[in-house]
Amino acid sequence: MHALTDLVSDITTLATISYSLKAATARFPMGYGKIESLGALGVSGLLLLGGVGIGLQALMALSQQFFPELSHILSHFAVFVHGHDHSHAHDAAHLGPNLNAAWLAAGSIVVKEWLYRATIKIARQKRSSVLASNAYHHRVDSLTSFVALFTIIASRFLNNAQWLDPVGGLIISGMIVQAGWGNTKAAMLELADVSMDDETKESIQKAARTALQERVGDEVDLRGVQGTKSGQNFMIEVELAAPSNWTIAQTNDVEAAVREQVSAKVKGVRRVNVRFTTRDSEHSAFEDEYVAGRLSDSEDEGHDHGHSHGDQAHGDSAQASGRNANGSAQQRK
Repeated sequence: MHALTDLVSDITTLATISYSLKAATARFPMGYGKIESLGALGVSGLLLLGGVGIGLQALMALSQQFFPELSHILSHFAVFVHGHDHSHAHDAAHLGPNLNAAWLAAGSIVVKEWLYRATIKIARQKRSSVLASNAYHHRVDSLTSFVALFTIIASRFLNNAQWLDPVGGLIISGMIVQAGWGNTKAAMLELADVSMDDETKESIQKAARTALQERVGDEVDLRGVQGTKSGQNFMIEVELAAPSNWTIAQTNDVEAAVREQVSAKVKGVRRVNVRFTTRDSEHSAFEDEYVAGRLSDSEDEGHDHGHSHGDQAHGDSAQASGRNANGSAQQRK
């Protein structure tokens, strides 16, 4: 079961990364980056569930050793009876003080820790949440192997040291749950289009100001920068304030310069949308992009149908229908 979860994690990581790097299409104008965010949610969810499973089994093992009555009560719950062990420590417990098992556990620590470090390095370079989640799967293997190694060695010097395994399992469970929840939360925030991190935002602002200074000096001001993360990609919006007498050709020239500089200086930038406003505009950056005070789509539709057909085709209330009818009668007069 442990190997199966690792296999699912690796396949999910490979598939989502490959798919998320595809170019944007008319159907997906923002690209496929959210596919990777979905993959990260799945991988981190497996990690989170694995950590919870280790903790539950550790509690069950401790209760069997020290609180048999509590163990009997817990055994009636399916999560304690059928839960599988995500660690390798229980297999080692059957082997007792056999040093061959210790060598196997030590080798697993070295290999899995190397895999973790190699994967997390690339994940940070690419800003990939699904790779980060997969890296922590390797770290889980390394930690559980460490518990197995510690239990095997301790059993050579201590009698009745079976309690070391579940205690170590509880500690590791806390670490896994913390990492799993952190990655799960990050993936959910990406799917909810949370704003990009402050470090990336500052890098984009710096690159945009450099482009403006080189191209037009102080004629154009940087009003604001915002954007979201979509997998490994950043979707950026930049608002610039230009003189009111500028031509479209001038704005296009500045737009191209900003886009080129930002994409060259900031890793992961896939799209840069540049909008212009006049320098004497008083609204905050991007504020005028949002429609304020308009009716919802359903209300607009009902309003139009009320005047066009004089009926309740889209669920208008009786009172609203009456008002529309009176209005129509007045118009006929």
